[in-house]
Amino acid sequence: MSSSPRTSVILLELAAGADERLTIGELLAALRQQAFAALILVLGLPNCLPMPPPIPLLFGFLLCFVGLQMVAGRTAPWLPRRVLQRSLSRADFARAVGRAMPALRRLEQWSRPRFAIVGTPLGIRIVGGVVLIIALTLLVAAPFIGQIPLGLAACLVGLGLVERDGLLVLIGAIVGAIGLGLTLGFVLVLIRGVTALLL
Repeated sequence: MSSSPRTSVILLELAAGADERLTIGELLAALRQQAFAALILVLGLPNCLPMPPPIPLLFGFLLCFVGLQMVAGRTAPWLPRRVLQRSLSRADFARAVGRAMPALRRLEQWSRPRFAIVGTPLGIRIVGGVVLIIALTLLVAAPFIGQIPLGLAACLVGLGLVERDGLLVLIGAIVGAIGLGLTLGFVLVLIRGVTALLL
């Protein structure tokens, strides 16, 4: 049995840090043992609450980068130094963690290794494709609330990978598909509105 701390414990420790800002590099260092899985969860977490720009955009780009690396078959995430130095308010991060913690702990207790394909190289590539779609949708989601189902989807996929629970990953993919549908609807309405103004 692994002696690694649960993801919820790591997130609480990060949220309780003394500095006002939390850098992406600090997040990655804390989650190194969980590699891609916990990083996806953490990058999705801030988007589970209404967040002002540019947070959804920044974390969407980071998730794109992570998803591309998974599709390419990398075994551990890599981010440029400039990205690692980017930061977010620790208070905002702590707020998101606090809101998510009850559900996260229940999911950790409920989840178990299922559908082992998610832990195989092919499975990781497939999940990477799902993460990439979620991330690209985040980039065009409606401000403040449009990213919430996509953030939830990323968290479910990330936690599913941490726990090697393919069912949780599948649920995350379904939630992501719902978020994709809502975002496509928003984009279509936006396009029609702009077109009507121009004509």
